[in-house]
Amino acid sequence: MPATVFTYTFGICAALLLGLGMCLSMKVIGDGMVLMILGIVLGIIGIVGVSVNYPIYKRISEKGKKKYAFEITQLAKEIIDN
Repeated sequence: MPATVFTYTFGICAALLLGLGMCLSMKVIGDGMVLMILGIVLGIIGIVGVSVNYPIYKRISEKGKKKYAFEITQLAKEIIDN
């Protein structure tokens, strides 16, 4: 569950950052060269965030599985024995 919550939160923030960067770089909001360059930078940060979201999810998920694997096997043995 923590991996899923983090992934959704991080993914939404990265997508919003990407969208804001696109709007600034295409001059939908704001005007001027400085805001366009800022939009390009924000867009690149958003693209990187969206791109690394799934590998981060996999890493957090694997850590959680390793953390609880022993407990799950012990509970499964208890259920089988009873």
